[in-house]
Amino acid sequence: MTELSGGPSLPQERRVVTAIPGPKSQELLARKTAAVANGVGTVLPVFAVRAGGGVIEDVDGNSLIDFGSGIAVTSVGSSAEAVVRRATAQLADFTHTCFMVTPYESYVEVCEELAALTPGDHPKKSALFNSGAEAVENAVKIARAYTKRQAVVVFDHGYHGRTNLTMALTSKNMPYKHGFGPFAPEVYRVPVAYPYRWPTGPDNCADEAAAQAIDMITKQVGPDNVAAIIIEPVLGEGGFIEPAPGFLPKIADFARANGIVFVADEIQSGFCRTGQWFASEHENLVPDLITTAKGIAGGLPLAAVTGRADIMDAAHTGGLGGTYGGNPVACAAALGSIQTMRDLDLNSKAQRIEHIMKTRLAALQEKHDIIGDLRGRGAMIAIELVKSGTKDPNPEATAAVAKACHAAGLLVLTCGTYGNVLRFLPPLVIGEELLNEGLDILEEAFGQL
Repeated sequence: MTELSGGPSLPQERRVVTAIPGPKSQELLARKTAAVANGVGTVLPVFAVRAGGGVIEDVDGNSLIDFGSGIAVTSVGSSAEAVVRRATAQLADFTHTCFMVTPYESYVEVCEELAALTPGDHPKKSALFNSGAEAVENAVKIARAYTKRQAVVVFDHGYHGRTNLTMALTSKNMPYKHGFGPFAPEVYRVPVAYPYRWPTGPDNCADEAAAQAIDMITKQVGPDNVAAIIIEPVLGEGGFIEPAPGFLPKIADFARANGIVFVADEIQSGFCRTGQWFASEHENLVPDLITTAKGIAGGLPLAAVTGRADIMDAAHTGGLGGTYGGNPVACAAALGSIQTMRDLDLNSKAQRIEHIMKTRLAALQEKHDIIGDLRGRGAMIAIELVKSGTKDPNPEATAAVAKACHAAGLLVLTCGTYGNVLRFLPPLVIGEELLNEGLDILEEAFGQL
């Protein structure tokens, strides 16, 4: 019998043949507990053996519908043909030389693609790294070198990584920051336009939040001290918050007027996830710098900072880089991922996913008043759960729904500053039948509350 591989040969179906997690996964979980540090958590302890399209198959033979995409990483699927083909060919040629020692063409090709794809028609350059946190750290380094300033401004509910500097930039304490201080200095946090929770309502949100943020920067920091303002165009871990329309342009205009580098953190929202190549495009934003990772390389570790050539060139030669940054196998995978996004028009796929999900979720919201808010773009959709008749966060119901989904063979993720948001990040290549089946399971999970 020929063993199934991932990708197109993997049946696109939900199949639950054991309890989840099953006995083999539980055995492996015991080994994990013994060998892996407790700080490395797991959302759902089923151990994967194959994945592709919209499903993940585990060691017990269960096939789960994937609404997580490895946290927005496998947008093209977990084993896209072009990604596998290009990465395999590169593996056969060489795995590493270190670009800083002897360079190779694929690194340059990825940077050329980033210059073409990111917003704006100005001259651009890029530097490649391994993770989103590395990209954010290097964006700060570049902005400081360019402006000769030190302060960095970030926003409530923002998430930017787990390194020391990016923990300082991140808003949420648990689990990202608790007990890990002291943190890097010269980081200042200001309000974000969170429409659902803005005290005077969503209509006032953009103007009031922008005015408050700018006033705080002006009075408490001083614009002339600020090197960079960093924001996610859709705030990911904070709850898939879409800042009220108009807020982001106001902040970008303020930055530009004061010589501050405006950085769009598109690590979770980039590469077709919101129905555009980058979420900044929804409000015609042209960031000075843009950080990317996650969806860039179909599951291989790669990240980038891309931006205005004069800003990117501010760092001295040798000041940027790293042993593995822009690894040739990851670069080959990125070129395959970008090819897949173009060939399959995954922006249109994301828009179609948004239509299906928002239609179904709006109907679900009508039945369950604990769904306080439905939001998101493309295949980056969320519902915020509250206690009935209030806006008080309801993390207990959120956890219960997620648990019921997992037991039925649907992988979903939670997020949010208050732990009360269910977020949905299906692969952009998921079939519509599978997508609707996943939404059926979600509806049943709410019925069990």
